[in-house]
This record gives sequence, C-alpha cells and structure tokens, in this order.
Amino acid sequence: MKPILIVDDEPSITALIRRVLTTAGYTCQTVNDGAAAADLLEQNQYDLVLLDIMMPGVDGYDLLRYIRPTGTPCIFITAKATVADRVQGLHSGADDYIIKPFAPAELVARVECVLRRAGRGMAVFTAWDVTVDTAACTVTQNGAAVPLTPKEYELLLLLLRSRGNVLYRDYLYDTIWGEQLLNDNTRTLDSHIRRLRKKLNWGDKIRTVQRTGYCLEKEDFR
Repeated sequence: MKPILIVDDEPSITALIRRVLTTAGYTCQTVNDGAAAADLLEQNQYDLVLLDIMMPGVDGYDLLRYIRPTGTPCIFITAKATVADRVQGLHSGADDYIIKPFAPAELVARVECVLRRAGRGMAVFTAWDVTVDTAACTVTQNGAAVPLTPKEYELLLLLLRSRGNVLYRDYLYDTIWGEQLLNDNTRTLDSHIRRLRKKLNWGDKIRTVQRTGYCLEKEDFR
C-alpha cells in the first residue's frame, strides 16, 4: 500500500486525521501548504489524497486539477457545508466530500469505500487460520467462509490493522459505531468482542486489557 496524503492548512486537523487513519492501519503523510503538497505529489505516489478546500495560495481546487490527470483518488474534507458546495466539489472531480467536523468512523468508512472503488489500498490480512480479503470483504477460516455481521467485520479489520497495539475502548466504539462510549453501551462493544472470539475460536488471541481496551496478539502474523 502507498501512503495517504493529507493536505490542510490547520496542523490540528492534519494531526487528527493522521491519528484516526494511522490507528486504522494506514500509512499517512501530512502537509499544511498547497504548494508544498504539489511538490510532494510531483515526487511521490499516493493511494489517496485528502484535501481541504480553503487554503491560502494553492487551494484544494487548484490541487485537484493537478491531481486528476494522475488518476489518484481524492476526498475533499472541508467546512464548506452547503449543498452547492458539495455539488461543486463532486462535479470538480472529487471522489467524495466530507464535512468538518466529522466522526472518526465516517472518515475511516469513506476512505475505505473510495480506496475499494479505485482498486487501491486493498489488502489481504492473514492471522493464524483466518484470512480477510478487504477487496472482496470476505472472511475465511481454513478456507471456509465465516459469517460475520458488518460491525463484527469492521471490528475484526480494525484489530488486524492495529495488531499488537492496545486499542482503547472509547476509540473502538467511536470508530465502529460513530458514537461516544458511555456506560450504557459498553455492553455492545463487549458482546461484539465475545461473539468475534467465539466465531473465530480466538478466545486467547483477542486479549482484554483491564480498564483500557482490547489487543489482538501479534505472534505468527504476516
């Protein structure tokens, strides 16, 4: 997989997007200036570019006109929220349009959708006897299909992408369900983890980190 380029003149926004996507298993590069982004695009290849529109000097529309001939997919991430803004952004050639502020789950889902449509960033994850093909959205164990619900599939993919790292409970819930984790819905996350362990027979492989979250063990992973 090639990295994702994040272009926004607000460092706090690029840092947030990078944190969300890095935790989801993507490699990211950030830049806070449109002209500098053009230089990077001249020198490197990317699977996806995330663009702010309103930047001084070289703005998002300027960069998109430069990127389109390369065939690299682009997503606008912007505070311009009117219907006319969204229509203009999509008609200009953007593959998707995300309005700030955004939920981490929405960002990850839209990035995966654009990459899947473009045939980029697709990966096959193998852990023990389980294989996840992200292009086909299939899960098999010893060659047999494993029936997972959409949320179980997203949870498994997030654990695989972050394998060996402890994922906080509130991050898992926010990313998968797009909501803040509250006492009333902790059971939802825990029940999905239990079902995932049972369906995959991974009782000893998805580790509970007390008062923190969950971690998929890293041994024998490729």
